[in-house]
Amino acid sequence: MSRLTVNNEAIEYRLDPATPLLWALRDASNLTGTKYGCGTGSCGACTVDIDGRAVRSCQVTIAQVEGSFVTTVEGLSRDRAHPVQAALLAGNVVQCGFCVPGVVMAAAVLIKNDRDPSEAKIRQALSNLCRCGIYPRLVEAVQRAARAARGDETLPTVARPGIDPAEAARSVPALTPR
Repeated sequence: MSRLTVNNEAIEYRLDPATPLLWALRDASNLTGTKYGCGTGSCGACTVDIDGRAVRSCQVTIAQVEGSFVTTVEGLSRDRAHPVQAALLAGNVVQCGFCVPGVVMAAAVLIKNDRDPSEAKIRQALSNLCRCGIYPRLVEAVQRAARAARGDETLPTVARPGIDPAEAARSVPALTPR
């Protein structure tokens, strides 16, 4: 059994110690924000924060992270209030969204460790693959997030996209067959 702290909650995984952290998070903890992309650590879709480092969770086993503190995108901020999340939304950076949780985690670790990263550091730290090509807007958004984290900029509050669940479906009279 592997014990670690995930999103500030002590977890004991009763899985094979060789299980990749990615699958423990997704399947055992139902934290599906961490995405499976390539399985080789190349794309970064599965990036999480492990003890203050951006780590590709498909490349580490739960045994290797025994005793560690792991933060996933769900643990970063459920209401998208983290500066990186707010900056990505405010800058209209997100396209399809598949890579975004990994990008957010890599950027969050970067600005946690460096409150004023250069463009070169941002590009180096965010080696995540994005098929939509968000890179130009991404660098600017991470710079804004860093300014917000330092208190030098206030990011606008962006309404959560979607529809009110009460309005998503409602009862209607049954259809009659023709």
